[in-house]
Amino acid sequence: MTTAGPTVLASVRELADRTWNDPEFRALGEFRARGPHARVIGCFPVYTPEEIVHAAGFLPAHIFGGGHLVEIERADSRIQSFVCSICRSTLELALTGKLDALDGFIFPSICDVARNLSGVWRRNFPDRWVAYVHWPENVRSRHARDYLLAEFQRLAAGLEELRGQPLGPAELNASIAVYNRNRDLIRELYALRRQHPEKLGLAETYSLVRAGGFMPREEHTKLLASALEDSRARDAQPRDFIRVVLEGAFCEQPPLELLEAMEDAGCYVLDDDLLLGMRWYERPIAEGTADPLAALAAAYLESSPACAVLLAEGDDRVRRFADRVQALRADGVFFAAA
Repeated sequence: MTTAGPTVLASVRELADRTWNDPEFRALGEFRARGPHARVIGCFPVYTPEEIVHAAGFLPAHIFGGGHLVEIERADSRIQSFVCSICRSTLELALTGKLDALDGFIFPSICDVARNLSGVWRRNFPDRWVAYVHWPENVRSRHARDYLLAEFQRLAAGLEELRGQPLGPAELNASIAVYNRNRDLIRELYALRRQHPEKLGLAETYSLVRAGGFMPREEHTKLLASALEDSRARDAQPRDFIRVVLEGAFCEQPPLELLEAMEDAGCYVLDDDLLLGMRWYERPIAEGTADPLAALAAAYLESSPACAVLLAEGDDRVRRFADRVQALRADGVFFAAA
């Protein structure tokens, strides 16, 4: 890993171990301990409309399973043993009490297993609020925007019922502004890594970004701003490393140790598709609109990245990927195939 600099960058590994890299999820329990209004909604990968959750006053917590940190002992009695590890280990975490801090869970329609897990969840945790969000499969359809808006309205209505009061446009617009600022800083982090990979490593970037799934987004924005300041001030000389791109990890997230190993092997990883949900929109969402849910729906259809769970007819992902690799002057690509 790149030599650590001052303050935030010096404690990135500690940040990871007390947030997303902790199989006990103690950070969520600590958040709940802040008071009766500190409530948490679990969000399944790849993407959940967190602005709606945030506007309703809940902490959107990113639950991507337990990875290599969890042994499956109970989940296989409730769900097929051959399905993806994210679903099995997420269910294992819940069955062993690791996710007791969650007031509810949102499952997006990323795959059939996620669809089935939402039903398994309802059966095993009948006291927990659960929502399933259907994404339009044909994003070029003239009906896609109305369909997605209806889904967002249904999700907002469920959160209104859970919190016990209506959710207004002012709250939604305020949350959109919060998330726009956060994504701006994430874009700056990635831009800095592309231009000066000696100043900010892959594992550092990943840890900093993923920590946002375990703290209020306003606090995460402050963390990112400090990290950017530290990175730009870091006195690091470019090294004769191989310039590469990491692609394919759209849902399953690799262990932090693997990312560190890539860097220790002498690679500058200039770009990746890790944590797509944190970087979902390629440009800011419209703020201050009369119908912020409609603005969210329009953004999903018009400025989301084409990926394994979102493919628009006529979009040449292969050509765009090749162009990106060439623009970065990369020497090679790591493909992390599912």
